[in-house]
Amino acid sequence: MVKRLYLISGLVAVFATSSAFAEGSGGAAAGFPTWLSALALASGFAIALAAFGGALAQGRAAASALEGVARNPGAGGRIQTLLILGLALIESLVIYALVIAFMLQAKLPSVEVILKMMGLE
Repeated sequence: MVKRLYLISGLVAVFATSSAFAEGSGGAAAGFPTWLSALALASGFAIALAAFGGALAQGRAAASALEGVARNPGAGGRIQTLLILGLALIESLVIYALVIAFMLQAKLPSVEVILKMMGLE
């Protein structure tokens, strides 16, 4: 019951307050394209989500490997080799996400161009 209450209050806080900060059509950002904001958010969330997922996967892999070694100490060498291979593959996915985030960030215009689009320069 408490989890549902937290979920409902969180959803109300997110969705009900968004219209309070909405700006009219005559604001400074009237000529600012929304895809630039989405691109900036995507590049930030891409690496954050990849780092979180990679850390979670690496933790679970290490825990499983330690459990396997604890159950069968004789297989420690093989388990260690497979663990290092698995961790390398997990980390490569995080590095791919970092490269994609840098590529998305490279598509963003410079600060001067953004200020000119917003009419602040």
